[in-house]
Amino acid sequence: MSVLTRTTTGTRSTTGLPVRPGTVAAGGFVALVLVAAMAPELLTGDTPTRIDLPNALAAPSWQHPFGTDEAGRDLLTRVIHGTRLSLGIGLAATGVSMVLAIVLGATAALAGGVVDAVINRILEVTFAFPSLLAALLIVAVYGPSVTTSIVAVGVGSMPGYARMVRGQVLAVKEAGYIESAQALGHGPWTVFRRHLLPNAMRPLVAVATLGIGQSIVWASSLAFLGLGVPPPSPEWGALLDSGRNHITTSWWLAILPGLVIVLFAIAVTSLGRTLQLRLEGATR
Repeated sequence: MSVLTRTTTGTRSTTGLPVRPGTVAAGGFVALVLVAAMAPELLTGDTPTRIDLPNALAAPSWQHPFGTDEAGRDLLTRVIHGTRLSLGIGLAATGVSMVLAIVLGATAALAGGVVDAVINRILEVTFAFPSLLAALLIVAVYGPSVTTSIVAVGVGSMPGYARMVRGQVLAVKEAGYIESAQALGHGPWTVFRRHLLPNAMRPLVAVATLGIGQSIVWASSLAFLGLGVPPPSPEWGALLDSGRNHITTSWWLAILPGLVIVLFAIAVTSLGRTLQLRLEGATR
């Protein structure tokens, strides 16, 4: 755990990097999102499915800070209850992309030769398609659902991660401690599991953190196009999809859920950048 120390220039951690107010704010917002995902009842006593037709399409107010939708359901309550599904999609999609990237990237770097060339050609072909377009193609073929959104976003973001993994493994496998482990008689699997993989994957921890916010944005984009989790689910992207029909008359239905998505993506990106700097500082 990083210990904070007071200096003449402000609060710093033991790594020498300043603890910026923006990082603290980002951490607070992410913590609030985690609370909403794990225990939404702590933030709202309402239910996301309660219909109140007399208050349909009510503008934001003290009673309804995010306004209400066409059925009179409180939009803030729906955003809070949709956090678990949205965050779950982001985490699962990032996990799918990282697993595929590790398998393909590590295989290419360790096997070399024809295997490396074939995997590189596959990655180049996938790079020819914009990531979101590839995700759209997968959802269009298999139909919209939570599982399809996870797979589509995960596969769409995999090529970039695979290139990073390949580069990291190529750099680490030539390190002196790998040669020392081999000289001590450790088998290939032991060297890979204990030395090569942990050291190659350490810089990718921050990249995976950044990918969570990106995955949520992409999943929400699919839902906005009608290819994600279908309404009446309170998933953030589904809220955007249902709100676009009223964008000219009830702006809050699309703008406020979209603002939450953007703020969460910015917060996670900020924390990921901070984590990346601290990992780089710890390895120097």
